[in-house]
Amino acid sequence: KYMIEDSDEFLPVATTRPETIMGDTAVCVNPEDDRFKHLVGKNVVVPMSGGRTIPVISDDYVDIEFGTGALKITPGHDPNDYAIGKRYDLPIINIMNKDGSLNENAGDYNGLDRFDARDKLWEDM
Repeated sequence: KYMIEDSDEFLPVATTRPETIMGDTAVCVNPEDDRFKHLVGKNVVVPMSGGRTIPVISDDYVDIEFGTGALKITPGHDPNDYAIGKRYDLPIINIMNKDGSLNENAGDYNGLDRFDARDKLWEDM
């Protein structure tokens, strides 16, 4: 759940790579998705980040029928997300060292192997 800043509403986001959450710089929805279009332009709180907020953006790349219809955007760790990040001038946050461990940008998960961080994030959520 990515909570809408100053609200009880949230965007449901599914991922198989929770270790990249700390590198998220937006959540994207399809501009035609009636469930979420009212949230575009608002901010959400990145889970487990200590309160860091990121914008909700809209792009046709997001498939309304796939997953929850809300896509976390992690430009530093996914080529499709990188392309979206470039279109929307999003920052790139690298959360991973070359050896696959998480770096200081991963907050409390700094130093953990990516697979250990994945397990720990699932536990913490």
